[in-house]
Amino acid sequence: MTEPRTEPVRKIRTPIRLDYTMTAGEAQSLFLRQIANGKIFGQRCPECEKVYVPPRGSCPTCGIATRDEVELADKGTVTTFCIVNIPFAGAAVEVPYVCASVLLDGADITLFHLVQEVPVDEVRMGMRVEAVWAPPEERGPTLESIRHFRPTAEPDAPSQLAIRLAPSANTATVSSALSALGAPPDAATGATARGAPLID
Repeated sequence: MTEPRTEPVRKIRTPIRLDYTMTAGEAQSLFLRQIANGKIFGQRCPECEKVYVPPRGSCPTCGIATRDEVELADKGTVTTFCIVNIPFAGAAVEVPYVCASVLLDGADITLFHLVQEVPVDEVRMGMRVEAVWAPPEERGPTLESIRHFRPTAEPDAPSQLAIRLAPSANTATVSSALSALGAPPDAATGATARGAPLID
């Protein structure tokens, strides 16, 4: 018979693996197909006229379907960002690197993605950035078709303009972006937050 433990259990190791399949709906399928073509599409609410990207198929504010498709520019403004300092297994980029919420021109909600080709300490709120696309033969229905965003030569957006800024990227968007980098679900815990959402 095994002798009872006399010392308290201070930690346990429980390896966990979660495999899942996501089925994109009609609105997200439109977005992903256009991403593969090197274009970014959103949808406009017919009532409040906000443009959502990626489209969700409905407006969460008005509670009605969004059918009006809108092609957006692949340029935008950094609204918030974080500098990731902690590496993780399988990472496709070296630390430190920047993940940012980018408000595309004409959109009312931010898109979460990498900002590169600039020192991390020079990334700032209001910075104008543009998408760097993968070559056409390497694109597919995934946000990895946009390799990252990089600064443009345009002046920063005026802070008082604030561009009707939508809320920061939600958890699902952040998880999707980090997943594309090969990150585990808790990778964001090593991020250093910088900035706050711009407001009117």
